[in-house]
Formats: sequence, C-alpha cells, structure tokens
Amino acid sequence: MQDSTIRPYKKGNTSKKEEVRAMFNNIAHRYDFLNHFLSLGIDKIWRRKAIRILQKHNPAHILYVATGTGDFAVMARKLNHEKITGIDISSGMLEVGRKKIHSKKLDELIELQLGDSENLPFEDQCFDSVIVAFGVRNFENLNKGLKEMQRVLKKGGIVLILEFSIPTNWLFKSLYNIYFFKILPFFGRLFSKDKAAYTYLPESVYAFPSGNRFLEMLDNCGFCQNAQKRLSGGIASIYTGIKQ
Repeated sequence: MQDSTIRPYKKGNTSKKEEVRAMFNNIAHRYDFLNHFLSLGIDKIWRRKAIRILQKHNPAHILYVATGTGDFAVMARKLNHEKITGIDISSGMLEVGRKKIHSKKLDELIELQLGDSENLPFEDQCFDSVIVAFGVRNFENLNKGLKEMQRVLKKGGIVLILEFSIPTNWLFKSLYNIYFFKILPFFGRLFSKDKAAYTYLPESVYAFPSGNRFLEMLDNCGFCQNAQKRLSGGIASIYTGIKQ
C-alpha cells in the first residue's frame, strides 16, 4: 500500500491531497520546462512509447487522470479518437494546460476540468481508455483512485499508467540515486523556487509500490492481463490492464 504520509510539505494539519494541490499550483509555471530539462527529454520518448501501446486499442474517448498541463493529451492527439477529457486537482496546472491546448487549436478535441482523481465526476463505463502519466504516486489513496478508474472504464477498455520506478541493476541504481536525490532537487529548487517539490519527487517514487506490487493492486481492483514494460533500464515503467 502506498504511504500517504509521504507528502511535499509535511505539515501536520494538512492532507497529502491538499499539499500536492498546493505544490503543483506553485510550480505550474515552470512544470513543463523542468519536466523536459530534468529528464533530458527522455520523458517525451516514454510518452511516445505509451501512445503506441494505446494506438493498438484505438480508443474513441480517453480519460486523462491527473492531467497536469496536458502534455500527454497533446501528444496523443494523433490517435484516431473522438475526444480526450482531462481532470486534475490543480487549477494552476489546468490554466497552463488550457493555454497550451488553445494555442495548438485543440479545444474541440481536448477538454480539461477541475476535479478529484479519487472521486471522478463521471458515470460508470463511459471511457474507452484511462491514462495517467506520473500522477498515481501523488494519490492520497491509491487503491481508491484505481477503483475509480476501473469504474468509469468500459468493459474491455485499457488502463495505461506511466510512472517512475526503481532500477534493479546496482550500478545503474547508484547513479540513479545520485541524480535523483542530489542533482534533481538542486535544479528543481533553483528553477521552480519551491524547495519541497523536487525533494518530494524521489521520496514519492521510493514510496510507490512499483513492479509486481502495483500489478497486484491492478489485479485486486478488477483489471486483468496486467503487464509492466520497463523503460530506460527501469527508471520508468508503463503499466497496462484491461477491465474484465
């Protein structure tokens, strides 16, 4: 089970959800730049790999959970689908996303709305696919969020989750830890002006139940044919499952 005590600011009287919302509102203006800069652009490659997996299922209506600034939704526009609906708890991230979508003239294809990923404001079985990119580790109640995704997904629909994971090779893992715990927080603080955001990132990755533990959670939430595809030596993973 994911540890909900791992949160950005570690304030005693606030929940993880409240702190995550505040954090993303604080860094929204620099989020896209930092994503691409700190990952050396590899995050774009990971998203393209995820989109190719989705393409095989040809979903008509996609729900993008924890959509942030909508990067994944914009990249997925070339899929043969009718609509992407994005939802996020951060109004600051959505504001950046809406400007991006409008500038690319994608308003009719992509709709972003404010809402809670763990209490989705949609009816049962109304989406062909549900996608998340680097968002599920921020859930306060991961199990509840997965069950909500399963609820709104049509039978036979695919859930696709792109998330950070931990390399298994000891040398690669050592280099990864140096970058993740030393270099990344330094540049994150420098550019975002939020001291907690990029310290929370590695902490939340290590607290996340990745690999077989996450596949087991998908299974317990009603998904089948669950699979993990490791990316870049295990730095990130694509998880997929089908609603029974």
